[in-house]
Amino acid sequence: MNYASFLSADGAPTWGVIDDGRAYDLGPTGLNLAATLRAAVVNGTFGSITDQHLQAPARHEPDIEYLPSISDPGKILCIGVNYRTHQQETGRTEQKAPTVFTRFADTQIGHQQPAQMPASTEQFDYEGEMALVIGKDAFHVAEEEAFEYVAGYAAYNDFTARDWQRVTTQWIPGKNFPGTGAFGPWLVPAADLGDVSALSLETRVNGDVRQKASVADLYFSIPQLIAHVTGFTRLAAGDVIVTGTPGGVGFFMQPQGLLSDGDQVEVEITGLGVLRNTVTRVA
Repeated sequence: MNYASFLSADGAPTWGVIDDGRAYDLGPTGLNLAATLRAAVVNGTFGSITDQHLQAPARHEPDIEYLPSISDPGKILCIGVNYRTHQQETGRTEQKAPTVFTRFADTQIGHQQPAQMPASTEQFDYEGEMALVIGKDAFHVAEEEAFEYVAGYAAYNDFTARDWQRVTTQWIPGKNFPGTGAFGPWLVPAADLGDVSALSLETRVNGDVRQKASVADLYFSIPQLIAHVTGFTRLAAGDVIVTGTPGGVGFFMQPQGLLSDGDQVEVEITGLGVLRNTVTRVA
């Protein structure tokens, strides 16, 4: 089942199920099963819908305005250089532990919303990734138990201002301009996907394939990431871990393949749909 956050016909934030070309409203403007998709993860509604969504108000899926899959996570923790191909192109090989940085929730955008390229950068780049959403309180989780804490998965695009990222060793400024964390279109329950290491990720710019990898190519696996992150911080249901990007980012291409105003970027992951955003230069 494909879950999504979107605006109701009246412009209010809601959430629901995308099924057979229609968006069924399960939020406050519909069946009111939970206030947000994050709240649905917390109360256990997420992943438990069978056919009761068919009783909800519905619209044609192309008519809705998507929001970030989880619009209000308490924490977003991103993992840097976590595919071997990206390690090789950056020269950051043989890491001893995952590289972790934060993204702020209010920098996120949904599927088909503009990726906002700030006027203060000349090095705007894409990073297609897979995100996971935590399903229950997690602290000091063992690797062998890690998948029990995953509610679901979605595509993510960690749009980055490289000049702001690389001016110091701290990456947070380059990763947190408004309108640069694309998340969606759907959040898919982990139980619906089976072995996530069998999924493949592809990033396209104006139709040109830039990144292509298997999730199995992660340098630090999903259980390793969850164990490491929960080793230093408590995670709650609805928190997000963005697992890393493969090689092929624009900054390291020869010649560079950085983004320009009007470029369309797509991140497609097996079973998770296509996350599509168009770059828009903003003041």
